[in-house]
Amino acid sequence: MALCHSSVSIAGEALKEHQFRVGVLANHGVLQAKQRWQPMMDYLSEQVPNSHFEVVPVDFNGMRSQLLSHDLQFIITNPGQYLHLSNHFPLSWLATMKSRKHQGSTFTIGATIIVRADSPIRTLRDLRGRNVVASDPQALGGYQAAMGLLYKMGFLSEEFFGQVRFLGFPLEPLVYQVRDGNADAAIVPFCTLEEMIETGLVNQADYRVIHPNTPAGYDCEVSTTLYPNWSFAAADTVPPQLTMAITRALFDLPADHVAAITADTLGWTAPISQLKVIELFKELQLQRGSPPLYQTVHKWMAKNKEWGGALLLIFIISTIYHLWLEYKFRQKSEFLLNTERQLKDKALQLERLQSAAILGEIGAGLAHELNQPIAAITQYSEGAMLQLERLGQDNPELYDVLGKINAQSIRAGAVVHRIRGLLKRRQAKAESLNIVLVVKEALALLRRELDRAQIHSHVNVHGESFELMGDSVGLSQMWVNLVKNSLDALDLCGDNRVRQLWIDIYYQPHEIKVLVIDNGEGLLGQASELMASFASTKDEGLGLGLAICKDVVTRHHGSIQIENCQDCSSEVILPWQQGCVVTVVLPKG
Repeated sequence: MALCHSSVSIAGEALKEHQFRVGVLANHGVLQAKQRWQPMMDYLSEQVPNSHFEVVPVDFNGMRSQLLSHDLQFIITNPGQYLHLSNHFPLSWLATMKSRKHQGSTFTIGATIIVRADSPIRTLRDLRGRNVVASDPQALGGYQAAMGLLYKMGFLSEEFFGQVRFLGFPLEPLVYQVRDGNADAAIVPFCTLEEMIETGLVNQADYRVIHPNTPAGYDCEVSTTLYPNWSFAAADTVPPQLTMAITRALFDLPADHVAAITADTLGWTAPISQLKVIELFKELQLQRGSPPLYQTVHKWMAKNKEWGGALLLIFIISTIYHLWLEYKFRQKSEFLLNTERQLKDKALQLERLQSAAILGEIGAGLAHELNQPIAAITQYSEGAMLQLERLGQDNPELYDVLGKINAQSIRAGAVVHRIRGLLKRRQAKAESLNIVLVVKEALALLRRELDRAQIHSHVNVHGESFELMGDSVGLSQMWVNLVKNSLDALDLCGDNRVRQLWIDIYYQPHEIKVLVIDNGEGLLGQASELMASFASTKDEGLGLGLAICKDVVTRHHGSIQIENCQDCSSEVILPWQQGCVVTVVLPKG
């Protein structure tokens, strides 16, 4: 029973009919292609057991796409298309067709360039810059052969014509475009014009062939060299036994068989050498040069979609990963730079803090040591004044000098106490003050330096004056620092300008606004940075002056602002636009 079942399965497999699709280049349209080649398919179906052949009319692109999708097992096309497809698909050349005309020749593919009979175009050279129509850039007889002819004649065929329009199949509209004046010339396959004349579609007297040639034994005019005829090829999916059977059936086709007559062939012969076609393609490739890289990549991607998609995905992922790494690298680099900058700032701050600590110790020691001599000077001056009074000696000049010594010693002692208070962070003593007097005392302390630098100073008072509660020593130090900064800025001026320093005091209902204005070089840095401790633009400066000023103003609940005159935001009209202005606001309370 097992043997019987196996025999039945083998017999059933042997009786199974295989379907085969044959792609045919439909250069005269789909209907004409079916009518021409279907009898040939029926003949092969009869000659090859358990096989059924179906004709599939296609154009150049359709043949390629259906081979790619394995929808075609065989093709019938010109050798140019075969060579083009064989670069992408494994094809087997089975047989070459013998023409029913031209005494059965196997070289019947060429290009004929036709123009209207009344056209001024007489030679190939006259075609330069003209508008031409053709079937397809891959058509051997419909375009490529003509390009090879132009190359041999010494013309750059890619730039020769003014415009080339490819109309595809069928071929008849190409001739009609010339007839209707829509094109100056048409490139058509060999014998296309004669076939249309024979069927009555056009009149022979209306057309003329450029660069005409009628080879011996041929019935049609051609403009180019002739190349091998169409051939029958099989895809690699067809078994070798089947290709042998088909080849044998093609060779055995009688010339008087309906399949041969309908297909316009005397039969089939062994494949003809494609050397002439290969040489033509080499010439065209040399003329065009290497294709652009993007075209090569596109062709490879079309042929290897799976690998191409994988490579494209890898490329995209790699690009994203690379961008992510670059982003992280930049982020880390910025972080490291910021960290390095912060470390440098910390090191500088530490150095400044060490300087401040040393300065504090020195200041505390100086304040302590100076306190006793100042106190002694005060006592000696007071004692001398008392002694003069006791002795009754009338010497007003000496008494006045002793009074000034006593006043300055008292003031020096107050300064020392103020310094000790700053170093020990003690609360300053508030007292009723006249700001105008405090400012003028600060100018008096720096009068010698102002005169030496030839600086004209002015104190202008606006409004009704009143006193306010504040620390006289601290405010005096502030005005001295501000005036000293203006003096240093004016001392840097290298031109011959008149150096001036104005101090405008504005008494307002609830506050006093004081403007220290100079016509020096202006700010050499940011105001916020200059007010920081140990920040200075002077080579020998400690960077404490403005910081102390800011501290004094803050303790008085006021505000201080430093800016260039040209950028001043105050409502007060400044006497000049060059230099720096410091605005101090002290509240009345």
